[in-house]
Amino acid sequence: MSQSRPRPTESPSSERRANLPSRGVRLVTEIPGPKARAVIAADERYMVRTTKTSPIVAASATGAWVTDVDGNRLLDFAAGISVLNVGHTHPDVVAAARDQLGRLQHFAGTDFYYAVQTELAKKLTEIAPGPGEKKVFFTNSGTESAEAALKLARWQRQRPITIGLLGAFHGRTMGALTMTSSKPVQRARFDAFTGGGHHIPAPNCYRCPYRLEYPSCDLYCVKILKELYFETSIPPDDVAAFIAEPVMGEGGYIVPPKGWHAALRTILDEHGILLIDDEVQAGMGRTGRWFAIEHHGVRPDIVTLAKALGGGLPMGAVIARADLDYPVSGVHSNTFGGNPVAAASGLATIRVIERERLLENAERQGALLITRLRELQAKYPEIGDVRGLGLMVATEFVRDRTTRTPAVALRDRVIEEAYRRGLILLPCGRSTIRYIPPLTISADEINEGVEILDEAIGAARARAG
Repeated sequence: MSQSRPRPTESPSSERRANLPSRGVRLVTEIPGPKARAVIAADERYMVRTTKTSPIVAASATGAWVTDVDGNRLLDFAAGISVLNVGHTHPDVVAAARDQLGRLQHFAGTDFYYAVQTELAKKLTEIAPGPGEKKVFFTNSGTESAEAALKLARWQRQRPITIGLLGAFHGRTMGALTMTSSKPVQRARFDAFTGGGHHIPAPNCYRCPYRLEYPSCDLYCVKILKELYFETSIPPDDVAAFIAEPVMGEGGYIVPPKGWHAALRTILDEHGILLIDDEVQAGMGRTGRWFAIEHHGVRPDIVTLAKALGGGLPMGAVIARADLDYPVSGVHSNTFGGNPVAAASGLATIRVIERERLLENAERQGALLITRLRELQAKYPEIGDVRGLGLMVATEFVRDRTTRTPAVALRDRVIEEAYRRGLILLPCGRSTIRYIPPLTISADEINEGVEILDEAIGAARARAG
């Protein structure tokens, strides 16, 4: 028999929820259940340790719902780390991938030709931000996209330096890791990197590193690049590119203030520095636009993509101004980039987003999600900040709203109490939870998720005493 979700000792919403209709979450065992625990034990025996944060062992999934190996049905507010923007196993994506797999599964698209790769490249140049002709290079992941973009910028500018933001995440391979600065554990014991990487503080208004207030700060966090760094430690004429996420992902879902990107673009243009827009997590409709930088009205020179691009299959891409293309062959290449099955899945994903008007749904459901989370913020003083664009939303947990000391342990307990009740969440930053459900999410599913989150916060607070 199904068991109800565990109830916290302090749950202000319990009485109200008692009168609600039955919900989509269905728990038949504790999480993790016995079958899940066996898989986890085998994983710990045979797999290299990575970043697993929740003991959820998936067996199947559809839409925003995941069924684990013990038969529990959970609501997914993680979407495979923003990979499954059109939901799990969307029938059009599955059909496209299955059909392509049955006809041609690999042909080394960097050495030979096939139509589905070119068709996807053409589509990406049509939806990419900014005017003018563009070209595409396909990769297998976000970190490989970052590597390809950094190489392209260095080759074209013939300059040794790239600048990024403290707290940013661009991947874990050595070139990308040069620009990643999200957490010390990601960089420890790997120095020396590829060299030439510099960082400046991120435009985080909730935790301004300069203790200023927007807008009276006059965007000091970007102008300092020109007024201080270029005058002291970074020769601007040695800088090939500036790489930034339009909304910082792993670093805490930080949304830069209005005007920051435009001011940055102006400074970069003064010195012929390229702007690399890392859309690996924020792109493909996640924020209610095809690309999150569209919210900022700025034209990037190079865009990196991955995650949602492949519709669940490993795929990334670099979209660059056509004039930045290599004039000779052989400078950069790979074996699996633009794999025909992944390309077919990617094309189907774009068509689903267009046909089902998922950009509009991301805006609509994202607004509802932020409204509901701000209701919880009014209820729980530990929620210091609610922020986001579209369905790229976060809450930051603090011990005290005045000091804003990160409440790391509480955040972790909330995530644990949530999955015990059937809601899948992911952390980011120091004490932040990110909410990234599929763009197909409905209002009912948003409301169910927030109700579970409410219970989880109550339980986590009660455990803290």
